[in-house]
Order: sequence, then structure tokens, then C-alpha cells
Amino acid sequence: MTRPAGRGSGVVTIGETMALVTLPSSGRVTAAAPVVLGTGGAESNVAIGLARLGVPATWISRVGDDALGSLVVREIRGEGVTVLAPPDPLAPTGMMLKEHRGGRPTRVRYYRAGSAASLLEPADVDRAAVAGAAVLHLTGITPALGDGPRAAVRHAVDLARAEGVAVTFDVNHRKTLWSDGEARPVLAELAAKADVVFAGAEEAELVLGASGATEEELVAGLAALGAGTAVLKIGERGALACRDGAITHVPTTPATVVDPVGAGDAFVAGFLAELVAGSPLETCLRTGNACGGLVVGVPGDWEGLPTRAELAERAPDGGDVHR
Repeated sequence: MTRPAGRGSGVVTIGETMALVTLPSSGRVTAAAPVVLGTGGAESNVAIGLARLGVPATWISRVGDDALGSLVVREIRGEGVTVLAPPDPLAPTGMMLKEHRGGRPTRVRYYRAGSAASLLEPADVDRAAVAGAAVLHLTGITPALGDGPRAAVRHAVDLARAEGVAVTFDVNHRKTLWSDGEARPVLAELAAKADVVFAGAEEAELVLGASGATEEELVAGLAALGAGTAVLKIGERGALACRDGAITHVPTTPATVVDPVGAGDAFVAGFLAELVAGSPLETCLRTGNACGGLVVGVPGDWEGLPTRAELAERAPDGGDVHR
């Protein structure tokens, strides 16, 4: 970032959260097969991660006026997140299925067409919530949901800019929602308007139209779009960041992967928690890496997100067993 986070004290996110049905680890679905019902959504995952790390977080969305919508709101609010998601009596809550093969998650299928959140519009963006935040965090998923959500995201950016609130953007490209050709100009536009942009290598290549570029070239290219800071998530090798032309690499420690879904959101939550606290870039990256490594160790999209105390306990010098 070239400027500090906004004058507020927390983070506001906007996006869809769905009911999550996890199918049996055997991979076989029968009438009597046990399934697990939960929730998941990139923006709410980040909000929950921030709340667990002690950062005030607000999640803006829509849910259906149904049992699944009540579940989504109850779960997120129960994690200490402020929820601004009115129930829509005319549209359902979206749903996703997580499939397993050989005991490991292998595919996520989405059932979100016509969902309540796909009807988001600029009027759903709470001006006071955005104005009172330190950071507005967005992802490339919300604008992929349709014209209304895309307009809501752009409106939120305009509000944040007018109020001096920092904007962070995770590219988070979903090929099942829109084509690369449809996505690229919108993702590039939002990346250019952000103070911090996050991406994986393939996402950075898409945004930049730079197939075959090195990781250093990709992160520098993202920063050159206009963001003060660009972060390239490189999985088990940690993360690269570019700020003011200087590239920083912070490696991560090996992690046992039980469920890889949610690792990127956990990284962003850890990074933003340190950003709001005014920590150095290296600390932002280190905490992001630690959060990502912990969340993949348990089933679920967000259940393994750590608190500050858990981060301290699992640090290299904090691994003693408490008896």
C-alpha cells in the first residue's frame, strides 16, 4: 500500500455465502449416506478469520428467507462478525456440494444461479459500514455473479475512495461463473483500483495477459496496474509481494493438508489483520502464511481459522503440549 488503511478500525466484505453440503469421504452417495451441512463463501471466510484474530469485521450480502439462509447468518454472526444480509423472500440461498474421492476433497459444485446474493445491487452496500472501516475487502467472485453484484462492487469501491478507506482485492477467479474473456477486463479494472491486490500465478497471468511470465514479473506487473502492493500466493512456498518496486518473498512451513479449500481466504485474513494493525509487510505475509497453513489441517472452508492465541501456540517456539 502506498497509503495507510482508512480511519476506521475494521474490515468490510461483500459477497455470497452458501450452504455447504459435504458428501461422504467414500465418494459414494446413497439414500442413507451421511452428509455434513455447513457454510462457505470467500468473503465471509475472510471476515471470520479477521474476527478470530481480533479485528472487527462486517459481511454484506443477501440470503434467502429460508432455513439455509438462517443457517448462514447464524454461523457467521456466531463467529463475531457483524452481518448485514437481509433475507430475500423471492430468491433462495445458494448451495454448494463438496465431493470426495479416496477420502479427500476433489471437487466443489455450485448451485447458485438465481440465488439471493446474485441479486445484490448498489443499494445493498451500507455507506456507513464502508465509511467506518479501515479496509474494504472484495473478491473477483462477487462481480462474476451478474450485473447487479458487479455494480454493487463498483459502488462500494467508489464509496471507499470517497471516504478515504483502503481497498483490497483478491482476484479469486471462478471459471465456472464466467469465461476468462469476460472476467479479464473486470478483474483488471478492480485490481487497478485496489491498494492491495492478491492473486495466484494463473490468476495474475489472466489479469495481465502475460502467459509464461516469471512469478517476480507477475507480482511486479500486478503492482504496476496501480495497486500500491501486490501479493502473489504461491502455495506451499509461501508468498511474494511487490511494493514500491521491491519484491519480498516470505516462505511458509510445511503443512499437513486435509482440506485445501479456504487456504487463500485464510492467508488474506491473516495479511489484513496485520495490515490493519500497521505491521510491516513481512509480518503481514508471515501471518497470512501461518493462517493458510493451519486452515488446511482440518475439514471445512473456515473451521480451522486460528485465533491469535492459537497462532502463538503453533509458532516454531510455541509447540509444547499444555498439560
